[in-house]
Amino acid sequence: MAPAQEQFSDQTDGADSKDSAEGGSVPPAFRSAVDALRSARLRPELEVEPTRPPKRLAPYAYALEATVVDGEDDLADGRLVLLHDPAGHDAWHGTFRLVTLVRAELEPEMASDPLLPEVCWSWLTGALEARGLSYGEASGTVTRAGSHYFGALATRRPATQIEIRASWTPREGRGGVPDTAAHLMAWGDLLCQIAGLPPSGPADAAVVTLPQRRGPQVP
Repeated sequence: MAPAQEQFSDQTDGADSKDSAEGGSVPPAFRSAVDALRSARLRPELEVEPTRPPKRLAPYAYALEATVVDGEDDLADGRLVLLHDPAGHDAWHGTFRLVTLVRAELEPEMASDPLLPEVCWSWLTGALEARGLSYGEASGTVTRAGSHYFGALATRRPATQIEIRASWTPREGRGGVPDTAAHLMAWGDLLCQIAGLPPSGPADAAVVTLPQRRGPQVP
């Protein structure tokens, strides 16, 4: 596994804050949380780079996106956003919040399983708990959508995409800083799991994955 910082591109720092935009200082807790993200060690199948974070969700934000790559195939992709409000947020019950979007394309017969949404949500919570992470106020949706092709596209096989949108409040540790590196690694575990990759180690042997046919078709 390689440190996440070696897998980040240098095109953008992925950060957005009203203070940095105005030439002010970034809160030490937020800076430490972002530095921890860059130190995380991820599976080699994950290609990670920073991206422009959404605005107006919090005074400070950092975002990255990742793709699970197997050879020339993109099996899954996702985005993770770290939000920070030094004044706290009533809905978060904390000063930090993690927001994610994860998606992958599945075999139609696998996606027809009526328990798939519950299973996918358990993958998220299970990934966090497997790394011993404490969190609260978790919420989100699991969506599956099918595509059938006609006319000039009729030769394409039907495709089904699964999408997880979620957010949770990471428990803050020393200095009010959550263990964002561990949360990123757990998120990477989720991405690889939804991509259908085999577990990375003996500790993950009980994890159930879904077979993959091809990567998501993202516009």
